[in-house]
Amino acid sequence: MNKTVVVGMSGGVDSSVAAYLLKEQGYNVIGVTMEMLRKAPEIGEEAKDAKAICEDLEIPHYIMHFNEEFECKVMVPFVEEYLHGRTPNPCVMCNRNIKWQALMERAKELGADYIATGHYARIIKLPNGRYTVKNAASMTKDQTYVLCQLSQEQLSRTLMPVGEYEKEEIRNIAKRLGMDVADKKDSQDICFIENDYSDFLEDRLHGNLPPEGNFVWKDGTIVGRHKGITHYTIGQRKGLNIALGKPVFVNKIDVENNEVVLGDNEDVFANSLIADGWNFISEETLDEEKVYMGKIRYSHKGTKCKVKKISDTEYQVNFLEPVRAVTPGQTVVLYDGDYVVAGGTIC
Repeated sequence: MNKTVVVGMSGGVDSSVAAYLLKEQGYNVIGVTMEMLRKAPEIGEEAKDAKAICEDLEIPHYIMHFNEEFECKVMVPFVEEYLHGRTPNPCVMCNRNIKWQALMERAKELGADYIATGHYARIIKLPNGRYTVKNAASMTKDQTYVLCQLSQEQLSRTLMPVGEYEKEEIRNIAKRLGMDVADKKDSQDICFIENDYSDFLEDRLHGNLPPEGNFVWKDGTIVGRHKGITHYTIGQRKGLNIALGKPVFVNKIDVENNEVVLGDNEDVFANSLIADGWNFISEETLDEEKVYMGKIRYSHKGTKCKVKKISDTEYQVNFLEPVRAVTPGQTVVLYDGDYVVAGGTIC
């Protein structure tokens, strides 16, 4: 009997081709579009595009609303993190709590054995019996970083067929099939931010943003006024609106004193960080003798590092070369070769 897979379909080219590839592999494919921002029965253009693709592929399509879960587990924590002077990564937690966990629960109701997405990554079962996320064939599109919080249970029931392809190959498959989405632009990073995250925060907080405060130099000298801590992140240079005769950068956000600490570019580099909230993927724990490759943001190419356990929940990551703009709230992901070992939250 053929296995059934629910494909999370965003209306984009990647998930559309993922559905096609899985059907070609013999799976019973069901398309599901997850509405995160709209209440039933309202749907967006993405759902309409996905529905049309499913009709062309002759597979069932369902629209499922997850706005309550998304509000509780992604948007509320996003705002709270900024109020505490941190810069969150909502996509990482959305993947684990919504795009995987919530979708898997709904997929069971449809009798599905697996869920699948259009992410550029590969899932591998290692000799040690654990599932891990492996870099995509296309390193320019690799999305393993944002998948670092997926559990073993989630990974064991997930398929990612486009991870073996380059983006151009996926677009060419879509063109060959006559899909209208073949040349559709990639979606933006944070689905609920239309323009600037500051505008989003102001709207959510009804204008009650943290108040203005002092810009202070790294030695404690007051050098100007900032417009509220939620407007800044570590390493930021642009948009500070302060003239000190040279480029200056945000070194630290001091929530307790409502201060934004400035310094020179070299002050933004660090040799280590502490992270908690670890999710172990390819290994059950981290090896303090091993050299890993650590990424501190999605666009970071990675820097060699070693780790040291400092509490039941925290590891210190020590980089062999300084890294720029270690940012509390962001995700640090450790790799062993092509495999994701673990991911934690910088604190």
